[in-house]
Amino acid sequence: MGQTIVEKILSSHSKNKVKQGEIVLAEIDFLMAQDGTAPLVIKAFDELKGKVFNPEKVVFVIDHNSPSPNYGVSGLHKLMREFSVKYKIKIFDIGEGVCHILLPEKGFVKCGDLILGADSHTPTYGALNAMSCGVGSTDLAIALSTGKLWFKVPQTIKVIFKGKIPFGISGKDIALYMVKNLTSNGALYKSVEIKGEAVSSLSIDERFTLCNLTAEVGAKCGIMEADEKTISFLKNSGIKSIDPVSPDPDAIYEKQVILDISNLSPQVSKPHSVDNVCDIKEVEGIPIQQAFIGTCTNGRTTDFEIAAKILKGKKVSPSTRLICTPGSRKIYLECLKKGYIETLVSAGACITNPGCGPCVGTHQGIPSDNENIISTANRNFKGRMGNPNSFIYLASPATVAASCIEGKITDPRKYL
Repeated sequence: MGQTIVEKILSSHSKNKVKQGEIVLAEIDFLMAQDGTAPLVIKAFDELKGKVFNPEKVVFVIDHNSPSPNYGVSGLHKLMREFSVKYKIKIFDIGEGVCHILLPEKGFVKCGDLILGADSHTPTYGALNAMSCGVGSTDLAIALSTGKLWFKVPQTIKVIFKGKIPFGISGKDIALYMVKNLTSNGALYKSVEIKGEAVSSLSIDERFTLCNLTAEVGAKCGIMEADEKTISFLKNSGIKSIDPVSPDPDAIYEKQVILDISNLSPQVSKPHSVDNVCDIKEVEGIPIQQAFIGTCTNGRTTDFEIAAKILKGKKVSPSTRLICTPGSRKIYLECLKKGYIETLVSAGACITNPGCGPCVGTHQGIPSDNENIISTANRNFKGRMGNPNSFIYLASPATVAASCIEGKITDPRKYL
């Protein structure tokens, strides 16, 4: 009987051929916790009275409250810093960037890896042919101490994107279309194996966006096969040993979903659920008071490139605020060198330090009551950006940039 990608990865990490539904104890390749979860990981770890199984396979990231917005959070950051020194764990401190952008960027992810993160959008790394899963703080503490964790081998849903990508359509539009079709609970504890001619033509940045959004359909992980683009990215990240994992031709899937994107238009997720997705024509013209480009979903150099192209020589509407947050220090510097930051600032944007602040609503740009926000983030439930009385629309960087110009939700294709 053939195996899916995740069945093969869990087999190699448990040293036993496994199939969906089985319970296995698997060895972990890498662990991550951010400042919203690491303090709880540390508390659980201390209660276990163990030791870190391998400091070189663990990283802490201070990104959700970066820099600290209050003295209580400062204490939690201090706890993380002291723990990292004590156990010789790598820590990315304030301004370094968002965890899900940093790990691939720094070369901590490779094909066939089994990675755990105490953050729900850890499936992002599946774009590099890895099985990466978000877990709770207690589970991560156990893995931190033992290097292993129990798994139920997930069933796999195969999602095939067919057709050529239309003009003005990005990976974010395709990802939102996937969420619309699978729904917010359509892949609970499943692996979503993503492939198709449309995926092959996407950049690695856009593939990260697709896998990032598998968290919004309830998936345990999203994963793609490796190709030349994947291998090139990994080599540029310093990975020397690359061993791609592919499914067997006779692998068993729970179901197969075919999505034709040949005639796809820009997609927008309406409040207050990510799967509440529509074509842009349904929401075009809705006034926007705040716009946000950034996050682990769309905070990469190519995202700011498209925004800068649209906004070059133009101004953000006086009725709209635009916040731009590069996903990492490296991305920030790249955007500076390429002139994107200058273009965005000249257009009226506010540039913040790399981090998660505006997305999670801890600080940096919390909206007022009854304000509409258009964002490149991955979630729009009530209170996500810090105010339950505001309304968040999710869209691509192109749609966000175009909407800033007109002060209302706007089809970006007229500006491309």
